[in-house]
Amino acid sequence: MSENKDTKIVIKRFDFKILNEGDRINKTFELDKNIVHVIGMLVTANKDQMLYFRGDMKLEINKDEIFPEGYESKLLMSGINVGVNHRYYDINKPAGQGKIDILYQDNADPTISIFQPYAVRLYVKCEQEKELK
Repeated sequence: MSENKDTKIVIKRFDFKILNEGDRINKTFELDKNIVHVIGMLVTANKDQMLYFRGDMKLEINKDEIFPEGYESKLLMSGINVGVNHRYYDINKPAGQGKIDILYQDNADPTISIFQPYAVRLYVKCEQEKELK
């Protein structure tokens, strides 16, 4: 998906917090009405090790399942050794109603023995109309 004269590429960020060990968070985020296409996604956290070792999720766009329940969040993360233009997981779906549903689960992991609250960030790379119609 590439930009044309009527659209531009934008990054939208959605955050939620994991405050307790074992939290199961169900969130719905809405894209702006002038978003026409979802290009890709990236997941990060303020404490990457918590997300990497403990997190899994289910993600849907307009009720269309993109990642099934239990999908390991670490598979949607990117390291600094990846070029900045290659860090997003390719989605390439029309934005439709623009609803993104996430079911996130924090799971105990012996690698990280002490739970610490953390914030998860979902970055969505989108194609947006330059002017609202």
